[in-house]
Amino acid sequence: MKKIITIDGPAGAGKSTVSRLVAKRLQYLYLDTGAMYRAVALQAKREGIDIHDGERVRQMSRDLDLRFITQGEVPKLFLGDEDISSAIRSPEMDMLSSAISAVKEVREAMTALQRKIGSGGGVVAEGRDMGTVVFPNAEHKFFLTASTEVRAERRYKERLERGEAVTREEVARELGTRDENDRGRAIAPLLVAEDAKIIDTTLLSTSEVVDIILAEILDEGAREGEEAGRGCLDGGSGGE
Repeated sequence: MKKIITIDGPAGAGKSTVSRLVAKRLQYLYLDTGAMYRAVALQAKREGIDIHDGERVRQMSRDLDLRFITQGEVPKLFLGDEDISSAIRSPEMDMLSSAISAVKEVREAMTALQRKIGSGGGVVAEGRDMGTVVFPNAEHKFFLTASTEVRAERRYKERLERGEAVTREEVARELGTRDENDRGRAIAPLLVAEDAKIIDTTLLSTSEVVDIILAEILDEGAREGEEAGRGCLDGGSGGE
C-alpha cells in the first residue's frame, strides 16, 4: 500500500530537493505545497487582490487550476496552461506567499486541494504544516532543520544561481523575517509534529538526508512485512 510521507521545516532546510529525490526514489508524487501558496500569491498580485480580503481570496484560490507536471528532473507547476515555475520563485513571492499562507480562507482552500491530491497515498508532501495539519495521520513524518547561518547561505546560493543580484546580508535579513512570520502566525504555524523524526541537515549532504529518510521508511516496511509473515505462519500452524 502506498503511503503518505510528510517533510516539513523552515526555509533553507533542504526540504524541496530532499522531498523531490525521495519521491523519485519511491516513484511517488512530489507535492510541493509551498509552490501552491506561491501560485496563490502570484495570482493575487496579478489581479490586484488585497490578501486580507478573505472572501475574494477564497474564491480566487478555489478557482485556480493548478497542476504539477513532471518534465525531466524537476516537476513544473502550471496555472492553467502557463508554466509558472520560475515566476513564483522571486524574492517578492517569497514574502508574499508567507503572508498569504497565513490567511484562513487560503489555507482552507489549499488544504482541501492538498488532501484531495494525497487521498490515494503515494505522496511525498513538503511544506510547513504537512505533518501537523494537512496529513496528521501520515505514515511517515519528518522535520528538517539547520542552523540559521547554513540556511541563509543555501538560499543565497540558490538566488545567485537564478541570476539575482543579492547580498548575503539581504538574504539573512529576509530569512529572519520569514522565520518570524512562519512561527508566529495564528493559523498553522511552523511546528514539529509530535511523531515526526527531526533531522538536522546542517552538516549533512543532500544524499545523506535522503538515505536517512529512505532507511526509516524502508526499515519500517520490512518490519511490517515480517510481522505479516509471522501472522500467516501463526495462522497456518493453528489450523494444522
